[in-house]
Amino acid sequence: MQKKIVIAHRGASGYLPEHTMEAKAMAHTMNPDYIEQDLVLSKDNIPIVIHDIYLDDVTNVAEKFPEKKREDERFYVIDFTFEDLQKLNVTERFNPKTGEQIYPNRFPKGKGNFNLHSLQQEIELIQGLNVSKGKNIGIYPEIKNPEFHHQNGKDIAKITLDILSTYGYKTKSDKCMFQCFDAKELERVRKEFKSDLFLVQLIEFPEETKQLKHFTSYADGLGPWYKQILDKKVAGKWQFTPLVKEAHKLGLQVHPYTFRADQLDEFFSFEEMIQVLLFEANVDGGFTDFPDKMLAYLTKY
Repeated sequence: MQKKIVIAHRGASGYLPEHTMEAKAMAHTMNPDYIEQDLVLSKDNIPIVIHDIYLDDVTNVAEKFPEKKREDERFYVIDFTFEDLQKLNVTERFNPKTGEQIYPNRFPKGKGNFNLHSLQQEIELIQGLNVSKGKNIGIYPEIKNPEFHHQNGKDIAKITLDILSTYGYKTKSDKCMFQCFDAKELERVRKEFKSDLFLVQLIEFPEETKQLKHFTSYADGLGPWYKQILDKKVAGKWQFTPLVKEAHKLGLQVHPYTFRADQLDEFFSFEEMIQVLLFEANVDGGFTDFPDKMLAYLTKY
């Protein structure tokens, strides 16, 4: 049986605030295959590791820089220099309107001393740990909202690819998978920039599943929301949409998101979720906030 790929989603984000260096170091000790980086550019064109173009749901920016709020009441990474961003404290994800923590049983909001960091800093951490621990754990960067960056005169794809190349990530054999939701931009990465990295097309909406054939003209893998794989239960057994089989026929790997032990929805247990998606639906791997739990199940299996 082929090896299932475990991707540490935003690091070990089930245990420490997402996309912090501490969450990445903890993830590395769990030995996943890849650690994920979401990327947004700062005002001075530094790729910052953060899930959104916004700052106000994972940092104390509203307290630190209240004057930087835009008319829509949000605070944007792109309005801050790297130096200013490093003055912020990162916390467990919360609703900026209510202040309530999104995952109540995770690391307590407002506790600890966590900061934002750049893609370069994270690569150096992961590559350094690979050396000191004798590992070869890969990176899995995602450029966020490239169209927003273009509208603000910034080319996040080019900047990110240049950095990846500097650190030795150039081809499919370099333990780097590069992902994006924007199909036009990911196609640009392959065709305009001639990148030879392993490219993964992320999808979110049902109509996107009809474009699989087109995705194969530039992508190597598919990253669907896991619910796009589930159909219905018949006599207590899950039936699946044709998505995985069709993707595999076209030569695309499938890495669904997100396996969360504290947000099971359709499943009775995290183990059931892993069993159903990784083995019964036969996906090739998955993004998880709990890489240790997924790896423990795979080892046992």
